[in-house]
Amino acid sequence: MTETTPGRRAGRQLPTAEELRIWRAFIETTAALSSRLESRLQGDSSLSTGDYAVLLALSEAEGQSMRSSELAAHIGWERSRLSHHLGRMERRGLIRRQECATVPRGAEVLLTTAGAEAFGAATFPHLRAIRELFVDALTPDQLVAAGEIAAALKQNLDALRRE
Repeated sequence: MTETTPGRRAGRQLPTAEELRIWRAFIETTAALSSRLESRLQGDSSLSTGDYAVLLALSEAEGQSMRSSELAAHIGWERSRLSHHLGRMERRGLIRRQECATVPRGAEVLLTTAGAEAFGAATFPHLRAIRELFVDALTPDQLVAAGEIAAALKQNLDALRRE
């Protein structure tokens, strides 16, 4: 079997039974981990993982604001999904939207004081949950391997998106 690019095997159209077993274990475990993290975050802070992703991106952005299209791309969401989610966050006072001064018909999303406080209060418990549910379950070598796997999957998805 000839390798074409890392992870791609020439001539193979369907995964083997073993590859499917590994895939299923990966997907089921990822879903269970995401669900547990979501539940812990919601219980500890009343924020969803979507709220947290938006607040994290805004807290790291220059001026704690981003254009909505840039924010959608940054967190990997469709613009319509983000728009609906931002509406809910705005009603809760976590963010504010305003017309973008530099782009006609563009919107800018700003982190509010309440949003920054909610994000700050959620961060330590969320990081503790990541430590308990993910980091502590792996050996140092497994953690490195998980990072390499994530990077390979992201690189493959980015390449497919460009095709």
